[in-house]
Amino acid sequence: MRTSGSLAFAASMVLLALGGSAGAQESGMSFFVSSVGSGKGADLGGLEGADKLCQTLAEKAGAGARTWRAYLSTQAEGGATAVNARDRIGTGPWQNAKGVVIAKDVADLHAANKISKETALTETGTPVNGRGDTPNTHDILTGSQPDGTAFPAGEDKTCGNWTKSGAEGAAMLGHHDRKGLDDSDAAKSWNASHLSRGGCSQEALKGTGGAGLLYCFAAK
Repeated sequence: MRTSGSLAFAASMVLLALGGSAGAQESGMSFFVSSVGSGKGADLGGLEGADKLCQTLAEKAGAGARTWRAYLSTQAEGGATAVNARDRIGTGPWQNAKGVVIAKDVADLHAANKISKETALTETGTPVNGRGDTPNTHDILTGSQPDGTAFPAGEDKTCGNWTKSGAEGAAMLGHHDRKGLDDSDAAKSWNASHLSRGGCSQEALKGTGGAGLLYCFAAK
């Protein structure tokens, strides 16, 4: 009986340790790829709707105490000024659900970051399908240039500032797995690989290897 009790106590201590480790990782998470999109293609309800999606997913994962922002830029139109993705995500450092730091600050994020299929995990710590997987969902919505700034007004590269879900418009996409059709810098870009083709609908995004997913960063 004493041996059985000792084993039970030891097992409970292991479970507590594992639970504490998981809790620490969750509370420290400050970056993830959304496990789902809006379900309406690139119509996210604007930046506000995109941020709400990130916040909701973070809350479900136990990291809702932070203020979450979607890594998205918008273009100047209708009298509104452009918004740069790099200016709305805080100062870093950022780490994934497993505690791996993907960038120490904004400059590092747009230079030598550690974003890859192995590190760009969802809010629950699971990998996101990439090139070679079925289905491939490596296209992540960004609407941004490689340095994280917005595109000039004119050609739509943000699906109407994240309000379109039809055949019109396009969105700049990044590859979270850093893989494409060739070995070019664009193919390996995490935030500015290519535009969506065929519009902004869910089907159009699926057609180039996406699912309307977002990069989410803790700004505070």
